[in-house]
Amino acid sequence: MVNKAVFCDRDGVINVDYGYVGKVEDFMLLRGVKEGLAAFRKSGYRLILTTNQSGIARGMYTEADFMELTAHMQELLGPGAHFDAVYFCPHHPEATVAKYREDCDCRKPKPGMFLNAERDFNLDMSACLCIGDHASDLLAAKNAGVGRLILVGDHLKEEREKLSALTFAYYPDLRACARTLTGF
Repeated sequence: MVNKAVFCDRDGVINVDYGYVGKVEDFMLLRGVKEGLAAFRKSGYRLILTTNQSGIARGMYTEADFMELTAHMQELLGPGAHFDAVYFCPHHPEATVAKYREDCDCRKPKPGMFLNAERDFNLDMSACLCIGDHASDLLAAKNAGVGRLILVGDHLKEEREKLSALTFAYYPDLRACARTLTGF
């Protein structure tokens, strides 16, 4: 059996992106996400979240806030659609919070989060797919050897040029992607 995963970005893919979503009261799942994630799980994929969280580095919310929001998200998703692992990058090279001021290898478009998941779950990266709403998501996945890249959301026009060297599919949202790829 191939060990494969669907890597998802969070803001704009899983939840409404209001900009720096770091508090439970600001979190709202996008329509069809729960069903889409469940369909991927039923198709044999692990579900892994990879998310840049520079709001932590900017002092807009804390790691504890992020963890509380993540627990809330997992509860909303429920047992059939929850993430098997959550990888996040709290760093930013120009962070206002000194301990997070770092040009790390985990901040997308660098592949650190994906490579950590590959190691932790012994993944066949060529059998994995990445669903993101920005070029940095897909570039990080490509740099980690992820086999299938998918852009979702409202940013196709502005992201297309940044992705000109990549082969990727586009769907309006995660639900449409899952419906096409899994047939749910």
